Amino acid sequence: MMDDGFGNNSTFFQGAKDIANEAKRHGRMQDSYTRYQGGEEYALHDGDYFQSDDPQGQEDAESDATEGHDEDDEIYEGEYQGIPHPDDIKASRMAMTQPVPNEYRDQADLMAERMKDEEQLAHQYESIFEECGHGRFQWTLFFVLGLALMADGVEVFVVGFVLPTAERDMCMSDSNKGMLGLIVYLGMMLGAFIWGGLADKMGRRYCLIIALSINGVFIIFSSFVQGYGFFLFCRLLSGVGIGGAIPIVFPYFSEFLSREKRGEHLSWLCMFWMIGGVYASVMAWTIIPHYGWGFSMGSSFQFHSWRLFVVVCAIPCLSSLFGLIFMPESPRYLLEIGKHDEAWMILKRVYDTNMRAKGHPEAVFTVSHIKTPIQMDEFIEIQSATGTWFQRWLVRIMTVMQQVWQNILLCFLPKYRMTTLFLAVVWFTLSFSYSGLTVWFPDMIKYFQNEDYESRIKIFHQERVEDFTFNFTLENQLHKEGEYISVRFIGIKFKSVTFKDSLFEDCSFEDITSTNTYFKNCTFVATHFYNTDLFKTRFADSIFINSTFLHNKEGCQIDFTDDVEMAFLTYLVSFLGSLAVLPGNIVSALFMDKIGRIKMIGGSMLLSAITCFFLFFGNSESVMIGMQCLFCGVTIAAWNALDVITVELYSTDKRATAFGILNGLSKFAAILGISIFASFVEITKMIPILLASVALVGGALLGLRLPETREQVLM
Repeated sequence: MMDDGFGNNSTFFQGAKDIANEAKRHGRMQDSYTRYQGGEEYALHDGDYFQSDDPQGQEDAESDATEGHDEDDEIYEGEYQGIPHPDDIKASRMAMTQPVPNEYRDQADLMAERMKDEEQLAHQYESIFEECGHGRFQWTLFFVLGLALMADGVEVFVVGFVLPTAERDMCMSDSNKGMLGLIVYLGMMLGAFIWGGLADKMGRRYCLIIALSINGVFIIFSSFVQGYGFFLFCRLLSGVGIGGAIPIVFPYFSEFLSREKRGEHLSWLCMFWMIGGVYASVMAWTIIPHYGWGFSMGSSFQFHSWRLFVVVCAIPCLSSLFGLIFMPESPRYLLEIGKHDEAWMILKRVYDTNMRAKGHPEAVFTVSHIKTPIQMDEFIEIQSATGTWFQRWLVRIMTVMQQVWQNILLCFLPKYRMTTLFLAVVWFTLSFSYSGLTVWFPDMIKYFQNEDYESRIKIFHQERVEDFTFNFTLENQLHKEGEYISVRFIGIKFKSVTFKDSLFEDCSFEDITSTNTYFKNCTFVATHFYNTDLFKTRFADSIFINSTFLHNKEGCQIDFTDDVEMAFLTYLVSFLGSLAVLPGNIVSALFMDKIGRIKMIGGSMLLSAITCFFLFFGNSESVMIGMQCLFCGVTIAAWNALDVITVELYSTDKRATAFGILNGLSKFAAILGISIFASFVEITKMIPILLASVALVGGALLGLRLPETREQVLM
């Protein structure tokens, strides 16, 4: 009988019970419950049973369906016989109509849906900014972010300008000077990697404010510290701060521009880097020569004019920092992380600002809903009652670091791999050649100056001087195998004077200042030194017999008037080199969207390579200055196009990260270029010229294989 078969099959009941429990746990139930036995069928539908021909079976089913209901403990005994409760069936049907939570979905499906959402958002975002227009808001942001780029340009020139005076103020050796020149690039390289990655996870504006704050604080600190080690440390951290400017500024500004305005206005933005170089050159020449513009507190604390110049160089950074307080976050970034309402408010602000400026204050922002991509990242938020504050912050920091690292790896996935590698080569070759040559040009000009200066040296051989007083300046002289008996050197300057294999007997040196002066293999007998700056480093393989040093001057003495001509030329070269990029900036801005990014990169780098070959004919200061201006003016178009295309080739969630990687790589290339090119200044100019030319040609050819982006929306 049906009743016997149904009641005695305990195995069946246990299995049905397990199925019911499993269905309840996952919130899903089957629409029907079917049992086959002896050709008879019971089917559950809408909480009722379809009746069979067997009355006994129907009665048993009705009994089982209502058996054992207890309102107090809500135990449904029919459940233990493997029969689902009608309420569970209704709940399961409702659950089946709801979307499956993301945590239960396949990762590939989520990624595909997110890519579809991003594509829809990109086109909608483009339409929104076509409605917002280009007006007062974008121009305000343009100047605020331009000041940040200006601060980056200033940072590159600061060390080169202060080095001639700071090296003697801090008694730097040649190795120390070389390290100080490269430390800023090292800091900027680290900063580009750090801030570029963080800007995609924490926000463009937020990270730029922190980066500029670090830069401004350590610029001020570096102007007051007295020791070389602390100064080096402050310049390193200053570089780490300003290293975030370029990787953040371009993605940040691009996300407030429509497609038709993007190439042109990003190119105009590049002009601020040139303005930074001009500003640094003018301020250096205005302030540094006035060595007395400062104060001192004994011999332990000196604040000379070059330190004031360092403080003045912080003005662009601090000005940009102040302006960013009133600027909003990128709405494109906010939409990317699912903050729809905040992004909408910012877009409305852009629209209202531009419409009021155009005389249409009554205009209404018509966008009500913006597509938001499906969210995949899960940020772990620790409750305030969990662990110590240190543990909570450590978890947050480690989570962000892990997200940044994963984002870096995404830039090398198959979708972006070839683009990233091609861009890396172009960034590297352009920076290697440009940075190396822009430092090599001033070094070559100084080399030509030194050659000319040394060609006019006065040589005195085997001279004998007795009972004589030198009270006039000695400059650019070489004294070989001389004898000086009872000679007095009183209150004079030695400038570029060398004594070799000479004898000083019963002589005296009083109140002496010197630059580039050395005594090589000399003998001093009963000779007295009083209040001089002739330190032990000035004496090479020399012998002292009954000689004394009294009240030697402390520290490194500076007399800027000795280097006025050299300093003026340094500032002039930097000023002209920075100003020479103005025509290239204008051309690139006007033709970026007409010619295209790829042709701009390839053409500019090839012209720069051709310019390098003309350097073989540069054998004078004036020719070198002219060639530097030509090279900088031609190369800047490639830099501008490279900044624009890097922004456009990556999606919003990877844009700043990729920019930081490539910009950091370019700083590494700059360090290599400066080190290699500088080492050949007094040897040959053929190797630097060939290296720069080959690098530029190779970068141009690879750059031509990049995809053109002037017609695509910002993903």
